[in-house]
Amino acid sequence: MAEIGLKFDEASRSHPSDEMVDQIRTRYPTEREIDRIYSRKMQRRNGPGYQPVTIEQLVSGTTALIEAELGERVKIANAKWLSGGASKLQMLFDLHWNGPAGRHGEGQVTTMVLRMEPSASVTESSRLREFEVLQAVQGIIPAPEPYWVDPDATYLPYPAMVYNFARGTAKPSRDAAKVSGLGQNFGPELRAKLAPQFVHLLGKLHNVDVSAVSGMEHFERPAVASNASVIKQVNAARRTWEEDRIEEEPVMEIVYRWLIANAPPLDHLSIVHGDYRSGNFLFDEDSGEITAWLDWEGATLGDRHQDLTYAAHPLFEHISEDGSLALASGMMPAAELYAAYEQASGLSIDPERIVYFSVFNRYLIVVLLLAASARASRSAGTHQDVLVNYVAGLGYPALADLRQYFIGVTA
Repeated sequence: MAEIGLKFDEASRSHPSDEMVDQIRTRYPTEREIDRIYSRKMQRRNGPGYQPVTIEQLVSGTTALIEAELGERVKIANAKWLSGGASKLQMLFDLHWNGPAGRHGEGQVTTMVLRMEPSASVTESSRLREFEVLQAVQGIIPAPEPYWVDPDATYLPYPAMVYNFARGTAKPSRDAAKVSGLGQNFGPELRAKLAPQFVHLLGKLHNVDVSAVSGMEHFERPAVASNASVIKQVNAARRTWEEDRIEEEPVMEIVYRWLIANAPPLDHLSIVHGDYRSGNFLFDEDSGEITAWLDWEGATLGDRHQDLTYAAHPLFEHISEDGSLALASGMMPAAELYAAYEQASGLSIDPERIVYFSVFNRYLIVVLLLAASARASRSAGTHQDVLVNYVAGLGYPALADLRQYFIGVTA
């Protein structure tokens, strides 16, 4: 079998040449905007690297961005760092302004969030795509309302966006010590309230008529009955592996080839969240109501089975109180999740696609942990140095899980 992988050493990955980047781009073609973002990531490696920023810098840059967009003066007050956002830097602030034209009167105060990239990230992504998908889902499922985006870092140190602050918590107080979403234990009472919403909202998202959605200009719109978009997603993951990995893992070559050879054609086009799991939604702990879905940076247009199998990845499981069941995203067993989804959404579940995207998401998780996270840690490229070191270590059990699952489905 012909070799697929490219051969680069650590020095090349740390300080990539234009020739190296071009070789990877040619070998693993993906969507135009993803290609732009990944190429920019590699170009940054030859720059000064991560430089800590101050609240004062962010306030100044955010003020300049908003005033340029509105054409009038505004004031930012009560600015402070916002926790969460494992791979992004976030600031909470109160915006004193006159509100969007035609929507409010004068003298409005709106609590907002600045979400900005560091120089290296666990998930390298496009602020334009995140901004556009948030616009697309407004009124469909609860999500922050996007206001402004600085895609080329014209006003801020790195590309950024501003959206309104969504209230709620990402994890219950009874199990607050964990990294959000990893083995989250909601408990029986809260789980009973959250699980139906978890399924219902996913069904609503996947039922959006993409052909009727305006905007999303930086997303390629896949054709039903073609597998070209799936192959581009696999290539995007493989490209990250080639660009970021610290060490060789032969199983990643084998699984990549299988994913390309077995990529299924789309049977229904959906907006795919890309990171649909526990830890990425906010909820009111008293009522159990989901108040907002967060972290849309990995969103794409594609196959609904991608979100379903991601939610059921072992990394996000929690074992039931009696020790008998693995609960997907702390909600319910995967088989029950799929059945409930079919009933709630009216969309069918294809067992073969479940298998394919279960392999794909396991492959993707290993890429994000053993390549992107490890690279961000090694380069000291992020403010979340402790966290990226921790999650990079999770890559080895994730790799073992990928190998075991892959052998099971291909034996």
